[in-house]
Amino acid sequence: MKRILRLFSGFTLLVVGFILALPFVPGPGVALMILGLVILGEEFPWARRIVDWGKRKLESIRPSGSRQNNPPAMD
Repeated sequence: MKRILRLFSGFTLLVVGFILALPFVPGPGVALMILGLVILGEEFPWARRIVDWGKRKLESIRPSGSRQNNPPAMD
């Protein structure tokens, strides 16, 4: 029963997020789609791959903390 509820909520969030992400429709569509993919990632490898891909992309565009806090030394 818990698995069915998780699948239903994941797919529901994915579909509602997609509808809200359409142009001229206000709402947090992308956030709902991400949440739906995270929930579905527990059950489906394809959803887990999408979440992992998104994490890698986010880490590649976000500066690391060591470079940001420690500027290069001028010799």
